[in-house]
Amino acid sequence: MESFQNGTLPPSFNQALIIQLPKPGKPPNKCVLVFCDDPSVQKAVTSALHEFNSKLTVGQKLALFEIRVAKKTEDGSDSMYYLEFTSRRSDCPAGGSKNWTDCDYLPTGSVAAISCNSTVHMNEKETVTKEVYCNVEKATCLGCPVEIEGNSEDLKVPLLASVSKFNSISNSTHLFTLNRVSHATRQVVAGFRYKLRFDMKKTTCAKAEHKDLNDLCVPDEDNMEFANCNATVDMAPWRLEQPGVLLAQCENRALPLVRHLLWFAMTKKYIFLTLP
Repeated sequence: MESFQNGTLPPSFNQALIIQLPKPGKPPNKCVLVFCDDPSVQKAVTSALHEFNSKLTVGQKLALFEIRVAKKTEDGSDSMYYLEFTSRRSDCPAGGSKNWTDCDYLPTGSVAAISCNSTVHMNEKETVTKEVYCNVEKATCLGCPVEIEGNSEDLKVPLLASVSKFNSISNSTHLFTLNRVSHATRQVVAGFRYKLRFDMKKTTCAKAEHKDLNDLCVPDEDNMEFANCNATVDMAPWRLEQPGVLLAQCENRALPLVRHLLWFAMTKKYIFLTLP
């Protein structure tokens, strides 16, 4: 999926947001899950982002990217919603009269989505956002892990190294090849540290005949087998060293697909998709 890049905000702005909008607490135990495409959930998220954007005085308004989790409690005709969603900075300046639903994402490249959560009270008469918090400081934290797209060229080397490591230590008689990347971050340390979550498919290449993956190694669609792993890869290309790979939590199955409700700013519509 195409992603979009935003500008940066001064540290004083991040601090002001934290003071004005405290992070909501955990929902009570009697919460029930609600489908993310439920109209009431969409209405609650819309209210939360309107409230958040109304507090901004500098920078760009946030626009919804993805609703991840929705829960609610009920007390007669009153409902309390507890929401987790992500947003991106839009091309609408803070303080402007334009609603975020009419804004587009900043079209300047790739950037990690901003995590948000909120508590919204709803009944037949009103919708009131009690609390809303968006972790904008995480997106501008120097030295912090930054999410990157699974199809980024930056992941080519660390993913190849991770799959190669798996093939060298697995008990399978065949080589595996990359199938899908579900999550990836990059952090500047003494070089670059990549945190990867991915799965792999068994190929037609037997280890007895092929030392490494090559063009002849294609997924074995007749006898499908999967494996997934978490990997930490340390790289410092200027040292001419091989990537250091640590594999953890490898399992003999594919990663589950998750259904997401996405807000498409360009079309001003919600679309329900199945994504990694």
